[in-house]
Amino acid sequence: MGAMSPWHWAIVALVVIILFGSKKLPDAARGLGRSLRIFKSEVKEMQNDNSTPAPTAQQSAPAELPVADTTTAPVTPPAPVQPQHTEPKSA
Repeated sequence: MGAMSPWHWAIVALVVIILFGSKKLPDAARGLGRSLRIFKSEVKEMQNDNSTPAPTAQQSAPAELPVADTTTAPVTPPAPVQPQHTEPKSA
């Protein structure tokens, strides 16, 4: 009683065809195949990224670091803005 007989599979296939229609099933299978191919290629790329050695400090460090220019004068903050009080116009 646990295993499905061929008749059970035939009934399931018939219900699926009736529900989704024979025209949409090939499109759905094609989309599923594309998704699986993309997934497999992404997994393979992730594995390749993990297997490549990390760059050493000598390779990733720049040859010379830029030096900050400290010869400029200090900047003074602007004066505070005074709020303007306006009277509401009466109608």
